[in-house]
Amino acid sequence: MGGRGHDEGTAGTHPATAAGRTPLPDAELDVTVVMPYFNPGDRLRDTVERAVKVLRASGASFEVVTVSDGSTDGSEETLDGVAPDVVTRVVLPSRGGKGQAVRAGLERGRGRYLGFIDADGDVPPELLGDFVEVVRTQHPDVVLGSKRHRHSEVVYPPARRLYSWGYQQLVRLLFHLDVRDTQAGIKLVRRDVLIDVLPSMIEQGYAFDLELLVLARFFGYRHLVEAPVRIGLRFTSTVSLKVVGEMLRDTMAIWWRLRVRHAYGTLPRRPGPERVVGTGPGPVATDHFPPAP
Repeated sequence: MGGRGHDEGTAGTHPATAAGRTPLPDAELDVTVVMPYFNPGDRLRDTVERAVKVLRASGASFEVVTVSDGSTDGSEETLDGVAPDVVTRVVLPSRGGKGQAVRAGLERGRGRYLGFIDADGDVPPELLGDFVEVVRTQHPDVVLGSKRHRHSEVVYPPARRLYSWGYQQLVRLLFHLDVRDTQAGIKLVRRDVLIDVLPSMIEQGYAFDLELLVLARFFGYRHLVEAPVRIGLRFTSTVSLKVVGEMLRDTMAIWWRLRVRHAYGTLPRRPGPERVVGTGPGPVATDHFPPAP
């Protein structure tokens, strides 16, 4: 696979096809991993290099798409020379939010599964190997990290833990999602799921993850697999009252669009072979996923 180099652009409008499905590049690889970041400093290069290392060891064909969400600390330049055969660098000129950065990367993705992990290193990129194995063995619609998984190892401030628990109770009440954590910073999504949900997605900030899962369920995708995560003492992201307020506002906006305005449209018609039911055989899109080395 040849390198895709450096790409500067914006994540403005998000055109869909006439059938309401987002046009993605042809699926040529097993996995696309988007790594969004905003002013991560010298942690960026190390995190990306570790992600590349674990994905190479997985035996899957892959690409990593790093997306600067308007960073101003020069961190993008630290990626010079990092695995140009598999790393694509996208630089957005201004900060638009995590969701916008993730979407800018996903829309360039050539993977049969596409996902994202925060590039600040709080969620260790070594987890990508475990997620690839879940995809290889279970062919889920979505595999998502969960801090509340019984095998997760999470050490982070009590206030952050309380916020997280309270928010997930609200999400269960509003959306009846059968997952325990929507906001852990690592997910992989099957390609046809993204093609269906991306045209309807509006959120550009931290509620992007929630809207993705809500719409996946709305469109009939029920095979969601939660996987354990490890988050250690070096937990750098912060939760201010402003951020909490914005999350609550955006969460209620998703609920309003879904339950009151019915703004997400009608369910698409999909041929049977593209669907995954339970833990049965996977869709055609994963037929070429190689066995573990």
